[in-house]
Amino acid sequence: MTATKTCAICGKPVPPRPENRSYPFCSDRCRLIDLSKWLGEEYRIPGPRAGDGADQPPAPGAEEDEPS
Repeated sequence: MTATKTCAICGKPVPPRPENRSYPFCSDRCRLIDLSKWLGEEYRIPGPRAGDGADQPPAPGAEEDEPS
């Protein structure tokens, strides 16, 4: 027995991949709604934003030398 998958957007049953070009969504409409949410930044991945400088090393000379 296979589990019936449901569409993440509308909750309707999703036909299997061979007969559904919009898989894992139930239709092109739901696929496009999901895409627009990504493009509109409604979905976010936790963590610092790319390009905020948090992952870059400090500038040369910015670190203080420890006394010897």
